[in-house]
Amino acid sequence: MSVEVLYSDVDGTLLGPGGSLFTTPRGDLTLRAAEAIVSLHRAGVNLVLVSGRTQAQLSELARVVSASAYISEMGALVVDRSVFPEIVHRNYGEFEGDDTPAERMTRSGAVRMLLERYAGRLEPHTPWSSQYREATMLFRGHVDRDEAQSDLDRAYGWLELSDNGLISRGFETLEVNEVHAYHLTPKGIDKASGVRRHLEIARINPDAAAAVGDSRSDAKLAEVVGVVFITANGRAGVGNLPLNARFTEASHGEGFAEAVEAIV
Repeated sequence: MSVEVLYSDVDGTLLGPGGSLFTTPRGDLTLRAAEAIVSLHRAGVNLVLVSGRTQAQLSELARVVSASAYISEMGALVVDRSVFPEIVHRNYGEFEGDDTPAERMTRSGAVRMLLERYAGRLEPHTPWSSQYREATMLFRGHVDRDEAQSDLDRAYGWLELSDNGLISRGFETLEVNEVHAYHLTPKGIDKASGVRRHLEIARINPDAAAAVGDSRSDAKLAEVVGVVFITANGRAGVGNLPLNARFTEASHGEGFAEAVEAIV
């Protein structure tokens, strides 16, 4: 079956270091990712952005790259751009309440517990963590994800910590050798659930969908789409891949271009 839609992560996948569409990790200039976006549109393949970024952060980027939709905050908000004004479909997983998941997390004490338990290894991912978020909390650092999840389960069983990939720089405030982006969400919210919701809304057969990313959260999309590509910069952090997933030879935007070349 031909591919109708490509779900793409943003940071570390479509964009290179510093959030640039035109820069490689080596500091060279490249047009490969931009040309790949053009190839997608010419082939009639929809581009849908999937990211931990907020709705406000993704909205303008989606316009720039002519994405038909975008999925923000790790799957919590599925935004359809095929109509005007945009329609936001909320995907709060197991969360129930009149407030937002982010408001509930702030009051619960879970954020304070994580920051105290992993002092020096985990901190808010400033300045982006201070921007309005509806359903998630954003951190940076390096922790044993399973250990942190066990800590959460003992007192905050409704919450989950997700690793959204490696950040290509260090921070003097952290005592770790590498830095990852982490998102705290209600259980049931992840990129896979967001993509599944979009497939239902757009009435697309999952076998006609592909995805590209650089993290464990992106690799989980193999559960809901036909094929997943993980860019080379995600190799160390992702581990073994499902049968319908593969690594690209290049990293960041050039890896994104490899994925596009494989499906178009």
